[in-house]
Amino acid sequence: MSQTDNNICKDKVFRNIFETYAKDLRNFMFYRTQNMPKADDLMQEAFVKLWDNCNRVNIDKVKSYLFTTANNLFLNQVKHEKVVRNYENQVQNRSNVETPEFIAIEKEFMDKIQRTIESLPKKQREVFVMSRIEKKKYKEISELLEISVKAVEKRMHRALITIREEIGDV
Repeated sequence: MSQTDNNICKDKVFRNIFETYAKDLRNFMFYRTQNMPKADDLMQEAFVKLWDNCNRVNIDKVKSYLFTTANNLFLNQVKHEKVVRNYENQVQNRSNVETPEFIAIEKEFMDKIQRTIESLPKKQREVFVMSRIEKKKYKEISELLEISVKAVEKRMHRALITIREEIGDV
């Protein structure tokens, strides 16, 4: 054969390569995927890539090129499937938390907390809000309200008892 007869881009040469390696390549991909339709797809994609790069591939390296290309396509597919599974798991986990039912229950709970806090006696509510919402320390609260730390503790204790009775542990 002359150099021009070895040109992979010629239909006759390419067809000969296909007939020579297609069955072995498909069997190799079936071994990797355990799925005949996927094996066929990967084999065909490898031949498409060979055709797209026919001017760059040496005729002596065709078999290696096909098997390496098909294997790389398979590995890329596995990576892609892993990314898809991870995304689906994230969406599922998020959708489990953000269902309309969950949102309604959460809103109802938040409304109940708000009503309970508003129903506290003024002095207890004041201490509770400063401590739990504004994140102030008892000492700061005592200085701002000009009362003892012990008085702050007592008001907070009473507020928490009322809230637990109305809502449960917060």
